[in-house]
Amino acid sequence: MGTIYGDWLKEQREAAGLTQQQLADRAIMTRSHIAHIEAGRRVPSKEDARRLDMALNTGNVLSSFLPQDDDVSIAEYFERVRVLEQQAVAIHEFALAYFPGILQTKRYARAVLGAAFPPVSEEECDRRVVTRLERAKILEDPVTPVMWALLDETLLRRPVADGDVMAEQFMHVVGLAEAGRIRVHVLPFAVGHHPLAHSMLKLMWFEDQPPLAYTEGGYMGRLHDSPSVVRQLQHRYALALSQAMPLEDSLALLRATAKEYGHHD
Repeated sequence: MGTIYGDWLKEQREAAGLTQQQLADRAIMTRSHIAHIEAGRRVPSKEDARRLDMALNTGNVLSSFLPQDDDVSIAEYFERVRVLEQQAVAIHEFALAYFPGILQTKRYARAVLGAAFPPVSEEECDRRVVTRLERAKILEDPVTPVMWALLDETLLRRPVADGDVMAEQFMHVVGLAEAGRIRVHVLPFAVGHHPLAHSMLKLMWFEDQPPLAYTEGGYMGRLHDSPSVVRQLQHRYALALSQAMPLEDSLALLRATAKEYGHHD
């Protein structure tokens, strides 16, 4: 989202002589949520926009001009997700084709990003790799966010890079799990069709905001803030997770697959 919507909200708030906290109190929201909307980092839900209109006496302007999903490109969605990852206290991911971005090693990320079509320049690929590795720095905090990774067995069996790169990627994830920094579970082929079979899913929880979900598949991405939709996706994740392999079995499979790809340590 651009900042036009957020800038207009800020103008109306200031014209009304309200601080962010005062507007938050009137609209039954948190001050940080108001700040995120004004800065263009969040799109308010329809209910948020309705309450803001009421609090500012702006009729239905904020509701009528609420940015729609079709108005936002996947690149803009991804930028929002990148910012939200930094704020999340818990992240649950389901990965179908590639390891989650925040778990990727440098060489694996380069292999994935370098396979883009139409192809990108070496400089652009380097920039994208750096951005992805910057995202991974959130795991340097020993506690937050709590990270769960649910991996479809497909991504273990379909290599996207040379064997040593794949092995390094697997062992990187194993190391994070063995250190207790993340939880990882593999959803095996034996499960058959499952509730998350069609797209990747990222669920995010925050200290002072409702949870959000992000789905991506078929070259399209979407950020979901509707409570009913987010709950439905949370339920699908929970159901798929219940069918996954236990932690230790998942780590054993990752180690064995890394060995098949060429890791012999």
